Amino acid sequence: MADSLAIAVLAAGKGTRMRSALPKVLHSLSGLPLLQHVLISTATVHPVRQIVIVGYGADQVKTALAHLPNLEFAEQAEQLGTGHAVQQVIPALAGFEGNLLVLNGDVPLLKPETIENIVSTHNDSGSAATILTAKIDDPTGYGRVFCDENLVVKEIIEHRDCTAAQRANQRINAGIYCFSWSALMTVLPHLKADNDQQEYYLTDVIKDLSPVRAVDAPPAEIAGINNRKQLAEAEAVMQKRIKDDLLLSGVTLINPDTITIDATVLVEPDVVIEPQTNLRGRCVIHPGCHIGPGSLVENSVIGANTTLIHSVITDSEVAGGGRIGPFAHIRGQAVVGENCRIGNFVEVKKSTIGDRTNVAHLSYIGDAELGQQVNVGAGTITVNYDGRNKHKTVIGDRTKTGANSCLVAPITIGSDVTMGAGSVLTKDVESDCLVVTRSPQKSIPGWKPEYLRQAQTETPAKD
Repeated sequence: MADSLAIAVLAAGKGTRMRSALPKVLHSLSGLPLLQHVLISTATVHPVRQIVIVGYGADQVKTALAHLPNLEFAEQAEQLGTGHAVQQVIPALAGFEGNLLVLNGDVPLLKPETIENIVSTHNDSGSAATILTAKIDDPTGYGRVFCDENLVVKEIIEHRDCTAAQRANQRINAGIYCFSWSALMTVLPHLKADNDQQEYYLTDVIKDLSPVRAVDAPPAEIAGINNRKQLAEAEAVMQKRIKDDLLLSGVTLINPDTITIDATVLVEPDVVIEPQTNLRGRCVIHPGCHIGPGSLVENSVIGANTTLIHSVITDSEVAGGGRIGPFAHIRGQAVVGENCRIGNFVEVKKSTIGDRTNVAHLSYIGDAELGQQVNVGAGTITVNYDGRNKHKTVIGDRTKTGANSCLVAPITIGSDVTMGAGSVLTKDVESDCLVVTRSPQKSIPGWKPEYLRQAQTETPAKD
């Protein structure tokens, strides 16, 4: 189809100024690789082909994006310029009829509306090429784009080649293009590296195509990421976007500048997020929750009307109505039921906690299955590790563990069991009973430690 769209994303460079072994396009921005943000921005233009041009760290890039459907890769073994990069998709697009949108994998702040604008302008104008431009206050170092009153491009001149009058032009080339593939193919295979860098530049095709139209974009959207400072600046922009959207959707953020929220997080209305809270990875926060202050939630689901204070939840699920913290740690695919209380200095790891169960303080629940309405006394430990393997503890409904109890797994405790404080259980316990393992209490009058007895005998008697 003549109006079908293919996308080529330039992602072959190492990004030397990042000073990292990780390919630049895989550095994280609000929880996603830079390159994935670029791909997300194109979703609303419905591309029929998506080709990522890889080079440095190609296998890493492919692995990082393996979960994305219908993604293709072309390899640029030598990085010989932007024109050379796009040449690598020629075999993949043999017989293609439509338009090619060329994007950079290190420009992650483009909004879908901007992508829609360049594509629709290109289609409506019937141009051979459409380029994204921006007007910036200080264009020093950028190539200038010169247009007529209808934004038809007359020429692109590099900064070093501009006259003083031409340098006053503030419209720059953003390096993003939409081409008619058939028109591009009349020029692209014949590019030459007649420049100081001996590279093949995509800008060189513009002078041989007509007509070429410019589309202006907000300057903040076209910022490329070349170093960690620019990555931090982009993070600030992305965080503001995420938090502005949440505020307008009915989420309360108290002191938003102290909060971080990844692009992959879903927060529903009527949630309150307190200062110093971080929501990372693939999280869902359901309505009515109060999260923070000082909390971390990562790759987890928090049910409606849950309160979470000064606590950490990772890779887990908490059902609605719960109270978590302060200083609780829930991790490792733990599942906490409805209306549970997980209190201060409690760790829950890879365990299932039944509805209306309380683990109020100073306990470790690991590799365990607790029923409903269990009351875990302070200092209860599920002893799950024998030095080599982890073992499971099962506690039935309505059972109460005594303070300072140890349950040595594997062990099953029935329902309606009451444990005496200080018990160390090593055998299964049947339902509906009291279990006590501590020895009878003894008092030995006059007992003192040996060092005190010696001190008394060595002290001279007074006259």
